[in-house]
Amino acid sequence: MESPVKSIRKAQKESLLLREIANLFNVIANEDPELKNLYINRVALSDNGGMAEVFFYSSLGREEFERVFERLKLYKPSLRKAIADRVPGRYTPDIRFRFDDQLKKLLAIEELIEQVKEQDARYAQNDDDSDTE
Repeated sequence: MESPVKSIRKAQKESLLLREIANLFNVIANEDPELKNLYINRVALSDNGGMAEVFFYSSLGREEFERVFERLKLYKPSLRKAIADRVPGRYTPDIRFRFDDQLKKLLAIEELIEQVKEQDARYAQNDDDSDTE
């Protein structure tokens, strides 16, 4: 099990990587219209710090990510070099690009919660109406 200090440091490094990679990717996406529909959601660093998985999301779905994946891979060396220059550390993690299914699932769950809230409100209103009769 990881010590609390180690997990905090890992979270801080992930946050720093997310910020830097997102900033760099925004510049790239502004110059390359093929990538304009991709957004970076999160970065997950491996336990040993040697691999950083960058999770992308597109409102157009996984198909859009897979369509531009080969183009995205062309930017991997320049992103890694920029990270090495901007993020302090002994080693620069290798980068792996992934599609983020979690956001889609989260949005679906939130939509279901909203539907349940609406149904509860309707049932509560119906109960109030039946009490006044």
